[in-house]
Amino acid sequence: MLHAPSIHKEKNLSLSTSSGTVSPSFSIKAMSKELISMCSSRSVAVRLLFLALTLVGVGVEGTIGVNYGTLANNLPPPPRVAKFLKESTVINHVRLFDANPEFLRAFAHTGIAVTVTVPNDQIPGLTRPNIAQQWVEDYIRPHIPATNIVRVLVGNEVISTADRLLIVSLVPAMQTLQTALVAALDGRIQVSTPHSLGILSNSTPPSTGKFRQGYDTHVLKPLLSFLRDTNSPFMVNPYPFFDCSPDTLDYALFLPNAGVFDENTELFYTNMLDAQLDAVYSAMKLLGFDDLEIVIAETGWPSMGDPVQVGVDAETAAEYNGNLIRHVTSGVGTPLMPNRTFETYIFALFDEDLKPGPTCERYFGLFRPDLTPAYDIGILRPMVAAAAANIQHATCLLASEARDDAFVTTATPVPTTTPSHQMPRYDGKQRLSSRDERRLKWFAKEYRARVQLALTHP
Repeated sequence: MLHAPSIHKEKNLSLSTSSGTVSPSFSIKAMSKELISMCSSRSVAVRLLFLALTLVGVGVEGTIGVNYGTLANNLPPPPRVAKFLKESTVINHVRLFDANPEFLRAFAHTGIAVTVTVPNDQIPGLTRPNIAQQWVEDYIRPHIPATNIVRVLVGNEVISTADRLLIVSLVPAMQTLQTALVAALDGRIQVSTPHSLGILSNSTPPSTGKFRQGYDTHVLKPLLSFLRDTNSPFMVNPYPFFDCSPDTLDYALFLPNAGVFDENTELFYTNMLDAQLDAVYSAMKLLGFDDLEIVIAETGWPSMGDPVQVGVDAETAAEYNGNLIRHVTSGVGTPLMPNRTFETYIFALFDEDLKPGPTCERYFGLFRPDLTPAYDIGILRPMVAAAAANIQHATCLLASEARDDAFVTTATPVPTTTPSHQMPRYDGKQRLSSRDERRLKWFAKEYRARVQLALTHP
């Protein structure tokens, strides 16, 4: 059972609105009293507003990260994003797609574990020790220890590019960069690189997973050996979304389904992600590296896409990402890797309207640019989640109750320090005037804005 704690301190925040600047003394608590004074204590709206301010519960905790892409022209400034992630969500890991100093400074003193990325085009240069050392001096050392940089990724899905220069440079660049990091920072930062599932030549059933011939012994075996020697994880980007069909949608979404039976191991698979991860594990085991940790560097589901694509809507995206979090943090593991959790980075923090490609590529975001959730998957801290869900519902109810019921019940007036912003008072049953109805709608709008401001600026 959840218990609502006492509110010991109210927030007084100035708020600029279309009607002017609201006095700082016109606080959330005062507004709540105003609402209660004009509505019945049995009002659903009032109860929801109370819950929005006081509900506290237990949220999802664990190694859940997010990919912070920036190919958009409408994103909030990095310091605001970092503050929001720290104070309003349970996200404790962030992956950046470069090493932009502005973003690294934004995450200083947040405690959030940050992974930075060397862009693919810089990989060949990092095979030279002096270039690698300079890269560390320019992009990493200035931010340590204020920013909790835990890992550097050398490129992204390099093998899938089929670029010979990048592929042959990958492991040497990782080795040289690791040497530079050890020399500068005593080896506190891991080095790895993420792969698409295109590195597999076979993945069905999972027990037959195998790396592509040629890449297996010439690239991946040396890479896996490096990861073992440096105690770093093997990182993959599994996307059930791109492999599912109408017939396998429930299998991809962790919903009840017929499942898949692997006759070689006599293991039963109830979701596609487990099958994908176990195919990677089988390929690693074939080369003798089944002891390495596997990290999910990217996975996600778009909330919009092209008509020919399956499940491209917010409801399905919420289904996948919410079930994903519950699954990877549950400790159940997979059929071939039982009793473990997986460090997981959801793609992505925001929609990215400047990304090329199919429509879906631009709509993987968990949050809108104003930092409100695109849908609920349990990553907001409990009070924030309660407010996000209930404020919208409650403010709509307040306006509709007054408009549709035509009468309001007498309530004891509550003094306020700002009479000019008081709600309409009623000594008995009387009809709402059009002026009072407009004031009620304004009040509901201001209340919602003030709560949102309090949540994003604690």
